[in-house]
Amino acid sequence: MAHTALTPIFVGLRTGLHGLFITLVGLVVVRALLIPSSNSVAVVVVALILLATYATGGLFVRAARTRGRLPGFLWLTLVSVEWLVLLSLSSLAAYLVFVLFFLYLHILGRGFGTVMVLITTGVAIVALGVEGGWSVGGVIGPLVGAAVAVMIGLGYQALAREAAERERLMSELLATRDRLALIDHESGVLAERARLAREIHDTVAQGLSSIQMLLHAAERADPERPGVEHIRLARETAASNLADTRRFISELTPPNLDEAGLGGTLRRLADTQWVPQGLAVTVRISDALTLPMYLQTALLRIAQGAIANVIQHAQATSATITLAVEHDTVRFTIADDGRGFDPSDSSSDQPGRRTDSFGLQATRERVDQLGGVLTVDSAPGRGSVVTVDLTLKDSA
Repeated sequence: MAHTALTPIFVGLRTGLHGLFITLVGLVVVRALLIPSSNSVAVVVVALILLATYATGGLFVRAARTRGRLPGFLWLTLVSVEWLVLLSLSSLAAYLVFVLFFLYLHILGRGFGTVMVLITTGVAIVALGVEGGWSVGGVIGPLVGAAVAVMIGLGYQALAREAAERERLMSELLATRDRLALIDHESGVLAERARLAREIHDTVAQGLSSIQMLLHAAERADPERPGVEHIRLARETAASNLADTRRFISELTPPNLDEAGLGGTLRRLADTQWVPQGLAVTVRISDALTLPMYLQTALLRIAQGAIANVIQHAQATSATITLAVEHDTVRFTIADDGRGFDPSDSSSDQPGRRTDSFGLQATRERVDQLGGVLTVDSAPGRGSVVTVDLTLKDSA
């Protein structure tokens, strides 16, 4: 049983019952030794066997967790038979029935367990009556004990159910806390990316735009002046850097997923950004799929990073983005027909291999934050496949 606030109560009840059983068996053995009779030896032997069988109960309980309730039934049947044998030898063993009450209720359940409590109560009353004579106390005592045991046993089961419910609620609360923490983290990341996009737009992009305009004006003012080719080269460099900066701003800007969803957003990016750069991107994502917004955002960023690497390094003509959801498992795949690379040596600067491993490392870190697994299948000359496997429960 998982540890809860009620665990000490359960441990105390079980310890008390075990102690009571050992004490009562000990009294039976002591009486047989102090008041010798023809069956004293048999009483001691059966009592020790019963005690040994009772002590093996923990093994049967552990076996019941993997093999069902049958091992527990067999153990309880063996204990009951040995108790009946001991009862036939010594009426003092009748008091052991109080511990058996709890075993019946715990292992057999409320219905059948209560029936067995009534049957064994009758057996104990008969044994005490035959041995010591019939009396009101000999009848009322076992009946009161049975009633108390049933009430305590039912209370124990109610506490166990409450403990299990509390454990379930605690697990849900912890999962919710982790999900909220992840969402807050992702929201913070998106807010920071938006801030960086604004800062870059207001400073670097505007500065490069001004430099480009000034250089262009200088170039037109005196196109034949010495060194004009350097001015032209500086203007072209500024224009190229401005284009890269605007692309960075576009990638940093938080996506609008609320209306189009992940599939629609990726298709729009494919038509407006990736196809104009020479890469035909096919998006195989159903618009009917519903994923948490933070997860859609993360998958979008992974796709943007992967496609950016494909455009920059792979010399590919086409790529395919696929999203498959089955039960609680999400598989997100980006495949391209480029020149490929060696995943174990992605930082190598040899020809035919990617020279920038930062994008892949950033993707790996993002996948790790989601509790997923990133797999890169590639080799020089046969394209690349980047696969992200996530479990919704884990990523939530």
